[in-house]
Amino acid sequence: MMPQNAYECINWNIAPADLQLTREAVHIWLARVDRDLMAIGNILPVLADDEQAKAARFYFERDRRRFIAAHSILRILLGRYLDCDPRSIRFRANSCGKPALDMPQKEHKLTFNLSHSHELALFAFTYDREIGVDVEYMRPDVEYEQVARHSFSSNEQEALRGLPGSEKPQGFFNGWTRKEAYIKARGLGLYLPLDVFDVSLKPGDAAALLASREKEQEAARWTMRALAPGPGYAGALCVEGDRWQLECYGWQLA
Repeated sequence: MMPQNAYECINWNIAPADLQLTREAVHIWLARVDRDLMAIGNILPVLADDEQAKAARFYFERDRRRFIAAHSILRILLGRYLDCDPRSIRFRANSCGKPALDMPQKEHKLTFNLSHSHELALFAFTYDREIGVDVEYMRPDVEYEQVARHSFSSNEQEALRGLPGSEKPQGFFNGWTRKEAYIKARGLGLYLPLDVFDVSLKPGDAAALLASREKEQEAARWTMRALAPGPGYAGALCVEGDRWQLECYGWQLA
């Protein structure tokens, strides 16, 4: 098991009413997205027509609920930071599909990222930096080394093989979430080959981008943090630069 002091965001605080996102801060929010339909119905109106249409296409009701909750909370939080009606927010995507705000902003650019898995979602916000976040439900039925052969670099595969059997699940999901957070921060999705960079994954080691064979300077450009979303989940954050402070908050649906 990874010791608690290896994690950031162990405690998810109640946000103050006068919450402000400063230029030196990164805010992470944790939310449960597996809610009853009445609670989901109360926030559905903030979604745009295309988001409601996408939600309606989910085959399973639980997946529809989780999508609605995650994307509605994202809009509500963005509205809070931007001091605007959540329904007025518009998004655009880059050529690889990463969303960004498509609306006039003030002097500084608000950036964000969202990840949801099973019953939990993470939301990340900062100014003037690229950012990526990932949360994963640690399914027990994963063939860790087999999946790693297709998704990890050779160095990461070797590190995973070297772990005791009891540490392999945590090590695998450490690596998975850190790689996902990094490629999301880069905004390239799977256009960035997963084997051209290495992340730390050994339980107890600090989260880090260890090396990049794409661009040598990349490892110094990014800072990673391991997150503790809840029992049975792994999480990771990747932020451009290193001069920022992390603040962690929990969201509760009304």
